[in-house]
Amino acid sequence: MKRPDSIEPMSPARTVLILSLAPAIGLGIGRFAYSLVLPDMRDSLAWSYSTAGFMNTVNAAGYLAGALGGAMFVRKFGLFRTVSLGVLMSIVSLIICALTGNFLALSFARILVGYGAAISFVGGGALAATIAQTYPERSALLLSLFYTGPGLGLIVSGLVSPFLLQHFGPGSWWIVWAALAAISTLMAIPLLMNPMDTPPPESAAASAHVSLKPMMIFLIAYFIFGAGYIAYMTFMIAYVRDAGGSAAAQSAFWCLIGVGAFASPWIWRRLMAKGDNGITMGVIMSVLTIGAGLAMIGATPLWLAASALVFGNSFFAVVTATTAFSRLNYPPAQWPKVIGIMTITFGLGQTLGPFATGAITDATGSLSYALNFSVALLAVGAVLAFFQKSLRQK
Repeated sequence: MKRPDSIEPMSPARTVLILSLAPAIGLGIGRFAYSLVLPDMRDSLAWSYSTAGFMNTVNAAGYLAGALGGAMFVRKFGLFRTVSLGVLMSIVSLIICALTGNFLALSFARILVGYGAAISFVGGGALAATIAQTYPERSALLLSLFYTGPGLGLIVSGLVSPFLLQHFGPGSWWIVWAALAAISTLMAIPLLMNPMDTPPPESAAASAHVSLKPMMIFLIAYFIFGAGYIAYMTFMIAYVRDAGGSAAAQSAFWCLIGVGAFASPWIWRRLMAKGDNGITMGVIMSVLTIGAGLAMIGATPLWLAASALVFGNSFFAVVTATTAFSRLNYPPAQWPKVIGIMTITFGLGQTLGPFATGAITDATGSLSYALNFSVALLAVGAVLAFFQKSLRQK
């Protein structure tokens, strides 16, 4: 395949790393930093756990809507413009969160960042896959580099949020959102200043029907992943805080998830290269289940640190595995559509997860029950994934 002129001037690794700033902003900060601010928002705004979970449910609904519209945006605007639009939506949502405590306005902001994160993910994932495809000898590593972005966002938000909350005291959640909006704006500059687009797909393959039946097992496993992981990413900071964790402990825990994500490309790249079936996802989801389960053994610093590292390393690798599966089983013109289908499935799962987790916590009075339930879900998804066969023509 001929290397696109628009991405030739920079090294492919640098290009993909700049592109990874999109999920860093949309996912690592826009979506997941909510977990860091949630305890103070819940106390200040008198939210129940169900209400707190609902905020992530509407966020996931926005993500689902963005996944449904992602391929359409790509066809209309191209890959890079879709990514840029999603990033701008995410930044606007952070600004709204800093300006108001109104429940409806905050709900809209969470929907908006979900939508923006999804379309930038669909466009960015397809663009990263396109870049990786032009360098076959490094394709698995290059594709994985794109998914280090959320890890960067986690580290940034983890280094900032707990300490701002500690310094300014109760009710300072809006200051955190303002700081994250400013940081995200700065992070967006190198991305927006380095367009790296390829033409939107126009071939018959791009509009061809994609059958769900051959990859149904994979989709169900990914749906379960979406429902299971979100409890950990939504409520673990509250779990750490309830166990007596200081601002430094909360920051360290969140940053370790990000550090684990950065190690992911090198740990999983050989397995990703063989990701045309469900074995790759099954193995990684098994490790993810272990990572989530470690925190349930005990809320000691050692167990929590191990949990964060293992979970972070495998969480983003599961998402990478879906793009690898798409890239290895479908023609390039269909990647936006297939990745969109994957993202929709994921979005459906995580739409149900937060509210269900909050309801279980309110009913039982303990986060541990809900988190244990999510670990069990992840285990089921891991087992199921192993049964997905390759779709490639032999």
